[in-house]
Amino acid sequence: MNPMLLAIDIGNTNVVAGIFDGSILLTHWRLATDPKTTADEYGVLCLSLMARDGRLPQQITGAIISSVVPALTETFESMVETSFGCTPITVSPEMDTGLTLKYSNPKEIGSDRIVNAAAAYEKFRCDLIIVDFGTATTFCAISRDGEYLGGVIAPGLTISADALFARAAKLSKVELARPKTVIGTDTAGSIQSGLIFGYAGLVDTLVQRMEREMGRASYVIATGGLAPVIAPEARSIQHIEPFLTLHGLELLYRRAGGAGLKQWA
Repeated sequence: MNPMLLAIDIGNTNVVAGIFDGSILLTHWRLATDPKTTADEYGVLCLSLMARDGRLPQQITGAIISSVVPALTETFESMVETSFGCTPITVSPEMDTGLTLKYSNPKEIGSDRIVNAAAAYEKFRCDLIIVDFGTATTFCAISRDGEYLGGVIAPGLTISADALFARAAKLSKVELARPKTVIGTDTAGSIQSGLIFGYAGLVDTLVQRMEREMGRASYVIATGGLAPVIAPEARSIQHIEPFLTLHGLELLYRRAGGAGLKQWA
């Protein structure tokens, strides 16, 4: 059996887990983030998903966790130890990321942002802006010299939509999908236009302002669950990396001395 790495990204809405053979992402799962779910319950879910994919828990020889939900960090550390028999590495600002963190207090940087920045810089080695469409939409600026310069945090698209529906009694929820026209001819289309095209405009404006402060154009990468919805409408986004965070976790595991020596292609 080939040794494999379990990478876990604990976000505010979803937990995304992936299994790597070296640096090859073999499979991935998306679970609901719920602080009330126990380590045993998450263990049953993960083992069931592995079995569905025809893989054995004994194949997992290492694990790494990124978490922005402190209440679940220990839950998943315990789950990995109990279900897979190994002690996971948990991402922290003190790890070797290959970056120089210019944030005034690096401990305030979400671990997912650190992981994304490390992965993107390792692959592209240029001035970068990473836009992660998650519960919040985060923008991270990285210099060509590997300096993590800082970024922007904006309300996520789903949060914005939920706030609109909650506060406007006559508006009903709509699918977060591109409408046919900017000028909506019904209420659903009008809401979709405001959310999709309006959010694309937010992205383009923030990227433009970030590049102005950086003093040069940057390569702009999108990731996160809603990236395929917004990225095609944002003129500034040049590339989508759907599993950037998982690949970053595999990279940091290697940097910490773990297995997996193939390069991410």
